[in-house]
Amino acid sequence: MISSYLNVAQLDLDPQLIAKELELLEQYIASSQLPSVRWEYQIPELGEGGACSLFGYLQDEPFKLSDYVATHSQNEHKLANLQNIVNYIQQQTQVDWYGIYQATDTSEGAQLLKLAYHGAPSRPLFPLTEAFAAGSNNVQVALSKQGRVINNVENYLASGGEYYTCDPKVKSETCLPLFNTQNECVGIVDAEAFNNDFFDSRTLAILVACCIKIPHFLV
Repeated sequence: MISSYLNVAQLDLDPQLIAKELELLEQYIASSQLPSVRWEYQIPELGEGGACSLFGYLQDEPFKLSDYVATHSQNEHKLANLQNIVNYIQQQTQVDWYGIYQATDTSEGAQLLKLAYHGAPSRPLFPLTEAFAAGSNNVQVALSKQGRVINNVENYLASGGEYYTCDPKVKSETCLPLFNTQNECVGIVDAEAFNNDFFDSRTLAILVACCIKIPHFLV
C-alpha cells in the first residue's frame, strides 16, 4: 500500500518511516475524541474573473459545506475523522496551514472541495480543469496524480512553476494526491508553512501516512 502510493505519486521517501508514522496515526485515531465538524467557514473574496483570492478580504456570507455534502450522521462521522486528522497533522508538524480536498461533481463541473482544514480562511473550491491547472499547484497535482514538494515558493515561481497564491506569507508548500483502491485520484491535501525548507523527510512521512488513511473518510 505504501509502496504503491509512492510509486503512483512519484515520491522518493522511505517506506519504513511512513509505516512507522502510519502506525502512530492509527493509535491516535483509536484513542482520540472526535472534534466538531465545521459545516460553515469564512472564505476570501475572489478577484476579477474569480481566479485569485483577495487575501485579507472575507466574503460576508460563510461558505456552506452542507450545500455540497449531505448532513446525515455517516458524513458527520467521516468529516469529524477528517478534522481529527487535520488536528493531528498540525500537532505533529506545526504546519501553518493544512487542508483536505475531495474531487466533487458540482453544478459548475468537477472541482476540489475543501472538507476540513487548519489555518487562515482560503478558497473552498478549485475547478478541476487544465486551464485552472496552469496557475494552480493543487489542481495540477489532482490531474497529474503526482505529489509536489516546494521548499522555496519564491524560487519555484521564478522558475515558472504552477502556483495559486492565497497567503503571501507562505514560503514552503507540499501538495499530495489522495487515491482510491484503483489508484484513481479522488482528492488532494495541501500543506503550507511560513518558512523555507519546512518539509523534511519526517514531516513528509507524516503527510503521506495521512494521505493513505484519509480516503477511508471521504464523503
